[in-house]
Amino acid sequence: MDSRGSACSPSRRETRARLTKIGALAGVFCLLTLLGPAPGRLKTAGARPETGSLTGQLLVATSAMPDPRFARTVLYMLRHDATGAMGLILNRPIGDLPVARLLEQLGMESKGAQGAIRVHYGGPVAGLQGFVLHTSDYQGNDTRIVDDGVALTSQSEILREITTGSGPRRFLLAFGHAGWAPGQLETEMKAGHWVTVPADEALLFDNDYQGKWDRAWARQLIRL
Repeated sequence: MDSRGSACSPSRRETRARLTKIGALAGVFCLLTLLGPAPGRLKTAGARPETGSLTGQLLVATSAMPDPRFARTVLYMLRHDATGAMGLILNRPIGDLPVARLLEQLGMESKGAQGAIRVHYGGPVAGLQGFVLHTSDYQGNDTRIVDDGVALTSQSEILREITTGSGPRRFLLAFGHAGWAPGQLETEMKAGHWVTVPADEALLFDNDYQGKWDRAWARQLIRL
C-alpha cells in the first residue's frame, strides 16, 4: 500500500476510537460533508470495466500477507485502472449509530426515527469520508454504477431514504477506503498477498463478518 493508506483493518481499540470520533462529529460536521464526491472513473450505466480491471471483484488477503493489520481482509474493488485502484473493506464493522442521531447530524427531521445504521471501517484513506455501497435498485443524482447490480452513492440524501424505507434494498455505510498507486496492487498480487474472487450480494452485504473471509477464500479454492 502507498503512503495514502492501505487495505488494513484496525485493531479493536482503533475501531472503538474511530466510532467515538464519528459520534463526536455532531455539531461539528454533518454527513453531507463526510459523504464527499464519489470516486472518479466509476462506470455509467451500461458501461463495462476495462479489460483486465478488477473493478467489481473481491480482493482477499492471503496467509502470505506480511502486515498483520491486513490479515483476513476482504475488499470490494470500486475502481482499478491505469491511474491506480480503490476498494472498500467489507468485514470490519465499527458499530451502530442511532438513526435519529444520524439524521440530526444531517440537519434532517429525526422525529419518529428509530433503530440504528451500522457503520463500517472502509479503509485508512480519507477516514472521515463516508461511502454508501448498495444494490443498484436505488438510483440517486450522485449514484455511480460499480458493476452489475452494485452501485455507490455519496449524496447524503440516501441515508434519509434508507431510514424511511425508500432507499436501496441492501447497503453498507463505510468511512474511509483503501487506495493503491498505479501498478502497486499488481505488485502486491504478484507477491502473493492478495487473490481475487467474484463478488456476490451476500458477501457484499450480509452481516456474517466472522465468516466472510472464509467464504471468500473458499470461493477462490473452488475456482482453482
